[in-house]
Amino acid sequence: MKRFSLFTFRRVALACLLALAAALTINFDNTAASVEPQTGDGKLRIIAFGAHPDDCELSVGGAAAMWAARGHHVKLVAVTNGDIGHWREAGGPLAMRRKKEVEEASRILGTTVEVLDNHDGELMPTLENRRAIIRLIRNWKADIVLSPRPNDYHPDHRYTGVLVQDAAYMVTVPFICPETPAMKNNPIFMYYTDRFMKPNPSQPDIAVSIDSVIDKKLDALAVMESQFLEGGANGHEGLMPKNAAERTKRVAEVRRGHAARNIGVADRFRNVLKEWYGPEAAAGVKHAEAFEICEYGRRPDKAELKRLFPFFQ
Repeated sequence: MKRFSLFTFRRVALACLLALAAALTINFDNTAASVEPQTGDGKLRIIAFGAHPDDCELSVGGAAAMWAARGHHVKLVAVTNGDIGHWREAGGPLAMRRKKEVEEASRILGTTVEVLDNHDGELMPTLENRRAIIRLIRNWKADIVLSPRPNDYHPDHRYTGVLVQDAAYMVTVPFICPETPAMKNNPIFMYYTDRFMKPNPSQPDIAVSIDSVIDKKLDALAVMESQFLEGGANGHEGLMPKNAAERTKRVAEVRRGHAARNIGVADRFRNVLKEWYGPEAAAGVKHAEAFEICEYGRRPDKAELKRLFPFFQ
């Protein structure tokens, strides 16, 4: 009995210490990000992870806007602060600029956003970062968790995928991060689609038309001027508009490029669209986003996917 009591005391003490540490941690999120979704309202809870402040918006901005328009709770998380993602600016000022950009993008999409204060280009799949992801998923009470696949050109993208994969089972385990209640049901974990072929190509299980919200998505991406108007880390002075006419031209060019990205998804995965919309409706889809089920979370059937992606009526 004494050994059991000592174990219990240590476990409770550990939980208290972790809770205190979490309370003292400086957050880099906006005020809305700390608000947990209302539970018991019958709405879905979706949390999407990207490596940088713009990755979620690029990969799931359309579906996020459609979920949000239906009253579902959507949170977009940038796992790094993007503080080296520009050819001319860096450090804290750039991180704050990018934070403001994603906050405005989230306002347009109708979502919640959070930016974690990890340095851009230095993300590692550490235990500390894994715990942060576990807490975020649990606190959001997620039904769906979205992330990049763990094979990608950028190390931050890869390790974001690894961190979310590593959390996929652990969110149900009570004695890791015991200060946040373990999830009784494992969420469905899904990947964004990409164009990488090795070691294995993206094979989405579901594709959704975002034609109804493509302008909203393009508007959200347009406010991320540091990344798209100015070119981000690989930009240069020549991209900077010198007058109003050049700016109008540059904005239109960026919008066409983003639209083409989603046109390409629709064309590549036309057969997947046919499975969900039928041949006739699928043929008319111009812009799409697509998602692949990760084998580490819950394995939904088609009926459950239709409930989670209520866009096919």
